[in-house]
Amino acid sequence: MVRKSTLVTTLILHLISLEGGQGIDPDVMLKSSFPPARPSVTNINAVCLYGSGRPRYPASYFPSSSHAYARRAINAVNRLESWFDQCCPQGSLGNEQILCCVEQAWKNTLSYFCLEEYSTMTLVHECCEKNGEERWNCFASQTPNPSYQPLCGYTAPPDKIFTWDPNTC
Repeated sequence: MVRKSTLVTTLILHLISLEGGQGIDPDVMLKSSFPPARPSVTNINAVCLYGSGRPRYPASYFPSSSHAYARRAINAVNRLESWFDQCCPQGSLGNEQILCCVEQAWKNTLSYFCLEEYSTMTLVHECCEKNGEERWNCFASQTPNPSYQPLCGYTAPPDKIFTWDPNTC
């Protein structure tokens, strides 16, 4: 599953680089990236080690109209990846604190995504209709990259905007 989604994402990024993003169906891009996997003990190292190797999608990849859902979902992926950068500093936190931070970033990102979903006049993502742990389990069950593997040869631009609260851990 991971190999297939990585291959699809690699192909998409290659096509985007050739065409400047024009003509690529954003819904296809979305299938390789959303929803992001729930951080856990089994993927925490990959979350931190491979962050710059997972794709980010600039707004220019999307047509100016349509694909609003894909734009919201990809914005969530971009936001989460940039927030993960804040959680994974070089050696200053222990794994327990890092895991708490990345899970907090994941939940905040998906909560914000759901708020954006409810602000539209369209159907919301099915997981947004659930509450609490049921919502998180729903998103986690649909992820295309549960182990947070990077794309070979891809380096994402840095973005620093997330502040986590260690007091909630």
